[in-house]
Amino acid sequence: MTILVTGATGSVGRLVVDELLAAGVSVRALTVDPDRAQLPPEAEVVVGSLARPSTLPVALKGVSAVYLAPMARTVRRFCELASDAGVERVVALSGSSVGDEHEGSSGHEYAAVEAAVREGGFAWTFLRPGMFMNNTLDWAPMVRAGEVALAYGDATSTPIDLGDIAAVAARVLTTDGHVGATYVLSGPAAISQREQAETLASVLGKDIRFRELTPDEQRAQWIAYGVPEDAVGWLLEGFEETLRHPQAPTGVVEELLGRPGTTYAEWAEANRAVFA
Repeated sequence: MTILVTGATGSVGRLVVDELLAAGVSVRALTVDPDRAQLPPEAEVVVGSLARPSTLPVALKGVSAVYLAPMARTVRRFCELASDAGVERVVALSGSSVGDEHEGSSGHEYAAVEAAVREGGFAWTFLRPGMFMNNTLDWAPMVRAGEVALAYGDATSTPIDLGDIAAVAARVLTTDGHVGATYVLSGPAAISQREQAETLASVLGKDIRFRELTPDEQRAQWIAYGVPEDAVGWLLEGFEETLRHPQAPTGVVEELLGRPGTTYAEWAEANRAVFA
């Protein structure tokens, strides 16, 4: 059995390659930049991208299952080519924002990917992680300066480590009982933005002040950074929602992997060099 990992240079796909190889699976990795990916020699590398469907027939030849990175623009063509190649199984990375009707929501693209895969006739599984712990890597300049300034400091979410998403993807691809399942993935604990800053301060052994921004100040900051205005509105609404209705862990990672999920403190320790 050969499994194709699309987006093998991506933040999750690269880790899926490692997880599958560790499980003893034959892996074909699709990437536009093998040198940057630094893929293990055990992986068969094919140069290409979901964004360029003309590169996919070679990558799909002889493949039984695919880890599909989200690429709504070309997903229908991917499905056509995968079906022609005889692919039976597709595990697609989606997102917990599916069903969110806000104009700036990422849920529209994830929903398009799920719909195409479902209609393609594959044995499918959808992985819907929520917020990534890696999102707080963007805080690094503020952490180094000793002050994290954000709106909705007490907004509480359940961020997940990318490694746990990859481990779930590999488990679902290599074990039975997951066809037709949609797994909403979370980290093991609910934590506010303020508490994340406090955790970073503890791990780094330094004082980090949290300064609450107003929503308007946060909006201006994100727009100055180049975030599209409709996405800014969606993000602010999301933080406000988790302030009023804090998220709770789903427990799916623990159930599927048979081990605890990675905590934010463990993630911070593993990434301390970025913040130090």
